Amino acid sequence: MTIDVLAVGAHPDDVEINVGGTLLALKALGHKTAIVDLTRGELASRGTPEIRAEEAAEAARILGLEYRENLGLADGDVAVNADSRLALIRIIRRCRPRLVLTHSRFGHPDHAKTAQLTEEAVHHSGLASIETGQKRHRPGKIAYWINFNQPLTPHFVVDVTSFYQRKEKAIRAYRSQLGLSGDDEPETYLSRPDFLEQLRTFHYHLGSQAGCRFGEGFLLSRIPRIQDPTRC
Repeated sequence: MTIDVLAVGAHPDDVEINVGGTLLALKALGHKTAIVDLTRGELASRGTPEIRAEEAAEAARILGLEYRENLGLADGDVAVNADSRLALIRIIRRCRPRLVLTHSRFGHPDHAKTAQLTEEAVHHSGLASIETGQKRHRPGKIAYWINFNQPLTPHFVVDVTSFYQRKEKAIRAYRSQLGLSGDDEPETYLSRPDFLEQLRTFHYHLGSQAGCRFGEGFLLSRIPRIQDPTRC
C-alpha cells in the first residue's frame, strides 16, 4: 500500500478539526490519504471509545481515506518510547508517505508528545538497522498543522474554501463530542454551541493571510524547495 499523505493525530477528531480540508483538497488532486489516531480518546468527558471508533469510521468515509488505523496508546499519557515509536514506524513503512502531517509542539500535552513521537518515527523509519520485516522508508518532510486557536504564523496555508462544508460534515460525524446526540453529558469546548462557528472564524483568519476565504496553516520541518515561484 502506498499513501501520499499520512496524518498522525493524538485523538480521533484531531485531524478532522485541524486539517480535514487539506486532506480533502489533496484527495481532489489525486493523492492518496490516510490517518493514524494514536489513542482511542478514552479520557474524553463525552461518549465512549466504542462510539468514537464508529464516528471515526464515518469521518474516514466522508474524507475518502484509503486507510485509517488506531494505535491504542494511552490517552492523556502518549508514550514517546521504543514500543510506540516502532508501532508508528511499521505504519510509515507500510504506507510509504511522501508527506506526514501532525500536531505542532504547543497546547495539549498529548499533541506535543504526538509531534515528538512522529518526528522520531519518521527519522527512525529510514534506518536499516531497525528491522520490521519491511523496506525502510523516510518521508521527505513533516508539516505541523497549527492547532485551533494557536497564535502561530504559518509557513504556508492550504486553500480549503471549496472543501470547508465537507470538512465540517466530517467533524459533525463526532456527534458524541459535539453534543449532537441530545445527551446531558458534561460540557466541553467542542460541545459548546458556538464551537464550529469559532473554528470557522479561525480558518477564515488563516485564509485571510493567504488571500483565500478558508485556510489551514502549517509549519514545515525544513525549508521547501520550489521550481517555479510564480506558482506560489
